[in-house]
Order: sequence, then C-alpha cells, then structure tokens
Amino acid sequence: MDATALTDQFKLFLDVIDTGSFSAAGRLHALAPSSVSRRVDALERSLGCQLVSRSSHAIKPTAAGQAFAERARRIVQELQLARAEMTSLQSAPEGRIRIDAPAPFGRRHLAPALADFLQAYPGVDIQLRLIDSFVDMQGDHLGEVDLVLRIGPLADTRLVATPLAPMMRIVCASPSYLQRRGVPQTVAELPTHDGLDWDALAPPHAWRFEHEGKRQLLRPKRLRMVTNNAEALLTATLGGLGIAHLPTWLISDQLLRGDLLPLFCEHGLPEPEPSGIYALRLTREADSRSRLLLEFLKGRFGPVPPWDQALQSGLAFA
Repeated sequence: MDATALTDQFKLFLDVIDTGSFSAAGRLHALAPSSVSRRVDALERSLGCQLVSRSSHAIKPTAAGQAFAERARRIVQELQLARAEMTSLQSAPEGRIRIDAPAPFGRRHLAPALADFLQAYPGVDIQLRLIDSFVDMQGDHLGEVDLVLRIGPLADTRLVATPLAPMMRIVCASPSYLQRRGVPQTVAELPTHDGLDWDALAPPHAWRFEHEGKRQLLRPKRLRMVTNNAEALLTATLGGLGIAHLPTWLISDQLLRGDLLPLFCEHGLPEPEPSGIYALRLTREADSRSRLLLEFLKGRFGPVPPWDQALQSGLAFA
C-alpha cells in the first residue's frame, strides 16, 4: 500500500471513530455507508482484531480500536508533514535563515559551507552572527535566530539538536617547545609540562585519558595561559608556550604543515568524544529552509568531517 492509500484508509477509520457513524464518515469521503463498513472490516482483518463495536445507535471504538486510533492519528500527521516537506524541498526555497555560531568554527568551516549553500540556493539569504561567548551557545537567543551551532555536551534537553559532526581532540605542541622541554612519552608526564587551557568553562572531555585501566584527568600543572577563546589558545601553542589539548577542527591545518606536532597518537587519531558539533533549534518541525540547510551541513561535515579525513590520510603518526 502506498503512502496516499495508507493515509486515506487511516483517515477514513479516524472519521468513523470521530463521527461515530459509517454514514457520516461516508459523506466526508463520498462513499456509501456499506463501502465504509467493508473498508473498516478489511482493516480489522489485516490487523487481526476488532477495532469498532457496531450497534444501531452508534459506532464506538473498542479498547484496541482506541489505541490504534491514537497511533493512526500520529501516523497521518507525520505522513502529511513528510509530504509537505518533500513538496517544499522540490520547490526553490526562499527567505532568510538566522544563525549563531562559535566564531573560530564559523570562520574556518561554517562560513565557507554557507557560501556554497547560498550559491546552490539563490533564493535564500543568511544572517550569520559569530560569537565568542559560550553563553549564547546554550541557545539563549533561539527565537531571535533560527539555528544555534553548539560544540560540546548539550545542557538543555528542551532544544532539538541535529548532530552535524563528531568531535575529536589531540594533545599537541610546537616543535620549538618540544625541543626545549622534551617530548612526553606518556600522558602521566603531562603534569610536569607547561600548559595552555580554557578559562573557567573548560570542555568536559579535555585532558581526560585512559591510563592504568581507568579514565583520568591529566594536564599540565603550570598553565602559562588560560583563555575563553580557541584561537587565542592556538596562537599561544604555535608560539611555543606549552602543550594544549585542542579540537581537530581547529588545528588540522597546523598539524598537516608540521607547525604543531601530535602527541600520544602512535596508533592514529583518538576516538571521537561522546559529544560533538550540533545545530540547535526550538521546534521539532523546522521550516523548509532550515531543514534544507541542516541536510546540507550534515553532508558537508559528517559522518567523518573533512578536517579529520585530511588528518587520517596526510598525518604521519610516529
């Protein structure tokens, strides 16, 4: 049975339940009462249970019929939504999409992706606001904007999250720092080194490693710089001030050029973190423009992001 026939059959059954009459439901569908009755009979046979009790006064749902009606109503709504979505995607989208995103990720990866998206869909406009604070990344401005990009764990389960890309972090340092201070052979040596870290709002998975059979927090004791900005951490790491634990989306180019050296990667890239990069919105039914952009970004950044693909093929692990 195709989607249209299934929708029509379920809608007919729901109208029988709602009106309590084969005749009334038949008038809504231009069918004779006997034809409506036969179609309900066929539905009951296909499900193997009685859905309605028939009397001379009214048609009433059985317990099974009431339970099925609740599910059928949701199915009809979802099928109608899916049909509307496909129709909207086939037509040329128009209008504005408002986005908040972290500034470092936005400059490196999101802005180029949006430029390609706008080339493909000339009827769409984008308002992109790049922000340095983590506060807005919680979705505080949703309602004022359509989408918020968030990197890391999701604190507010009321928001609808679309995963865009996994998140991976590598311990790294500049060649000059390692020449001056030596290369740590294991994560247990990190506390003896100088470090660079986040100020206050440190990522929950940073500096956490499997060591001696358990997950441990191991990081440099002396922090030469703490900051709330990813690019500032990158600049300090490139300047040879210490060791940092930075995301691959931020440092892939520097690793490939040899400006930074990866540590503890003898067996390749580390496993992705439990949390990743998400697009947040307020409502489950995003508008057609936002849905189209989300599908575009999912294809652009996942399931293996281009920055991690480049590292997997171009980085020499020793």
